Amino acid sequence: MDWIVTGLTLGFVGSIHCVGMCGPLALMLPGKDAARWRFLGERLLYNLGRTVTYTALGGVFGALGLVVALAGYQQWLSVIIGGVLLLAAFVPWMQQYLGRLEQLTAGTLKRVVRWIQHLYRRGGSASMLAIGVLNGLLPCGLVYAAVATAVTAGTVAGSAVFMASFGLGTIPAMFAVALAGGLMSVTWRTRLQKLIPVALAVLGILLILRGLSLGVFLSPDLREALFTPGVCRFLPLVDPV
Repeated sequence: MDWIVTGLTLGFVGSIHCVGMCGPLALMLPGKDAARWRFLGERLLYNLGRTVTYTALGGVFGALGLVVALAGYQQWLSVIIGGVLLLAAFVPWMQQYLGRLEQLTAGTLKRVVRWIQHLYRRGGSASMLAIGVLNGLLPCGLVYAAVATAVTAGTVAGSAVFMASFGLGTIPAMFAVALAGGLMSVTWRTRLQKLIPVALAVLGILLILRGLSLGVFLSPDLREALFTPGVCRFLPLVDPV
């Protein structure tokens, strides 16, 4: 439950960043002359497509996180990533460094954009869903922060649920942009953008507390949670002692 709430919160607060980065794509979605319910349905499919990609990324990186957890490094990973998010929230040079991560993956951007442009010309419900799926692969610092957090969940399901919640949290703002691009003024977008460092800081603190594994609320015993029967029934050779 805590991963769901955390994912929804990060997605909702961070969706202001999404509006700035992916808002133009949402505004140019095809089918503007379609019937009202089809227009709404296609934009919903677009946003669900993004969420599908985020969920899949959560599953992939959740598997990596599970390996890390079984190796005994989950606590350290949680503390380190939490510290990085705290730095990213308040230290300018760290923000610039993390911004460069988007540029490292920019090489894939042209190919993805070509596919998206092809789907724009085709139009239709299937294309809208596919556009959303591809949109989820575009370079985005906020998504990278979410994926890094998902790795610390320690289970594939937990990571996937977190990323799915993150995606769902971004839908209200992105859906609003797709419906009415001028719904939010530049002034309000700038003001809300200031909440993103706060969200990253809170997330960083939560990850550090989780990594400390104090066995209390917000800081559960990760080792005990990892070796519960529900998690390790497919790992009979693992001995928690």
